[in-house]
Amino acid sequence: MLQIRVHGPGDVRVDDVVEPEPGPGDAVVRIAACGICGSDLSYIRMGGLAGPGPEPMCLGHEMAGVVEAVGDDVTTVAVGDRVVVQPGNEELGRIGGGGPEGGLTPLLLVRSADAGLLHPVPDSLPLDVAAFAEPLAVGMHAVEQAEVRDGEAVAVFGCGPIGLAAVATLVDAGCDNVVAVDLSARRRELALGLGAQAALDPATDDVWAALADLHGTVPFMFGPTPATAAFIEASGSAKVLTQILDRGRVGGRCSVVALHYEPIATSYLMLLMKEFTLRGSMEYPERFADAIDLLARRDLSSVLTDRVPLERFDEALDLLQGSVECGKVLVTP
Repeated sequence: MLQIRVHGPGDVRVDDVVEPEPGPGDAVVRIAACGICGSDLSYIRMGGLAGPGPEPMCLGHEMAGVVEAVGDDVTTVAVGDRVVVQPGNEELGRIGGGGPEGGLTPLLLVRSADAGLLHPVPDSLPLDVAAFAEPLAVGMHAVEQAEVRDGEAVAVFGCGPIGLAAVATLVDAGCDNVVAVDLSARRRELALGLGAQAALDPATDDVWAALADLHGTVPFMFGPTPATAAFIEASGSAKVLTQILDRGRVGGRCSVVALHYEPIATSYLMLLMKEFTLRGSMEYPERFADAIDLLARRDLSSVLTDRVPLERFDEALDLLQGSVECGKVLVTP
């Protein structure tokens, strides 16, 4: 069968590998769709999880499919079950994040199938949409980390799949003061379609003046600031993170979910004077299946803008690397 693997810096291949055989406690899932994301691009650029390893690294950590086979000891899933595969953790090992398996393949071996990594998918939810559960869970946790309260105004910087997931989570929770910020017209349109109050283009709009107009202002000793209470930083821009601290309100909170590889100059004076909270966000809510529940009750299929066959994985990479006009790119074995 085919498997997408990273062999070294910039060297990613569609390899031919042996089909998996489940052990007594394992399951094999036939993948219906697997998303690719910015972290996959980082793995390819670096040649592995943090550089080249002794073996090629399998890619793919956003997947859904149907259970094809189970080991004799498995009790929690059965052949034919429709599932989202949670991509593991440090204890169980990771799928597509440095472990021996990855979801960009037709057949995925899931070790320790009874450990809670296989989540049922309702019949009403298409499997390609269900594959969005993993990035949706990342966006949901970013909202959790910002501790958004009822009635508060929020700004989401960066409307790639994770930022759009945060917008969808906020709107689903009843937040009607969500402003999306992104350079891409397509992504701003997607954010508005998900229920954002407004979508701003930082290339042409005065973002901070617009936030003051939309959310009102609060006093600060150096002049009023937008009353926006919480920020989701999903853009990966150092400039954005600096501006949030400089221009945000007293008592503001920022959840950082984007990948920032380089150090960023930070005004700890502003952090102190504003009693501002900067908080990282990594992975998922305590209950991963919350993301599947949200997909089942709210149509987020508009975020899934592109589908590419596994054999043409290079086209999917070109799309993700060369365009900011796409939402989630899915690979379909």
